[in-house]
Amino acid sequence: MKLATIRTERGPACVRVDDDAAVETGYADVGALLSVDAWRQIAAGAAGRTHPLDSLDYATLVPRPEKVICVGLNYLDHIAETGRERPTHPTLFPKFARSLIGAYDDIPMPFDHESTAIDWEAELTIVIGSSVRRVTGADASAAIAGWTVANDVSVRDYQMHTTQFMPGKAWEDSTPIGPWLVVAEPGDEAHFPIECIVDGQVMQSSNTKELCFGPTALIEYISTFITLVPGDLILTGTPGGVGHARDPKVFIERGQTVVTRIDGVGECRNRFA
Repeated sequence: MKLATIRTERGPACVRVDDDAAVETGYADVGALLSVDAWRQIAAGAAGRTHPLDSLDYATLVPRPEKVICVGLNYLDHIAETGRERPTHPTLFPKFARSLIGAYDDIPMPFDHESTAIDWEAELTIVIGSSVRRVTGADASAAIAGWTVANDVSVRDYQMHTTQFMPGKAWEDSTPIGPWLVVAEPGDEAHFPIECIVDGQVMQSSNTKELCFGPTALIEYISTFITLVPGDLILTGTPGGVGHARDPKVFIERGQTVVTRIDGVGECRNRFA
């Protein structure tokens, strides 16, 4: 089952995306639906207004998440290309709701006057489906509503200003999420091919099974210090192939289109305006 938040002439709507149409669930967005205990049953039984698939205008999947937590240095190949040691604990940093945009939206980046080092990062994203604190094992896995795709666009100039790199990661209107949530069943393995393509050239190609800290481990660690709630997003990190680690460095130029794709989940496709 796939769930999405779309823009309509009546305002945003949470829909179930079927093979032939998208069906409204009666909720304004995916985050609002996930806040209801019976969200799986409600989504499966939805029979509201329908929309042709080719007409869908995807909004940010969860427009107002309580938390957006990102993980750095979480693929072995990315750790190797940065010259860092494998971390013993997840490297975490925040984003904010204002950083998030739709899966196919243009990205208005600060070219020239503020940055000349804008980079791509394809990432599998966990969407939380239930409130949990201090959970382990199967209980941590059961908190996963499902998976989606993100591009953790990085403004490397600002990221490198200090050792705390949040400013380069939380730029407003920089992070596409979506296009939909692929609902997971408890215990589902997150083993998906992942890639990033810049103007037709493959820049990243890996598999999410190469994560140092997988989804369950991340939920175990994060829920130790804070409660995770429905609609929270966890961006699990990016594989090797980022522009900043190349020699010479390669960054996004104005007008380029970047596709971040995870087989079995979906893709974001964004033009940098």
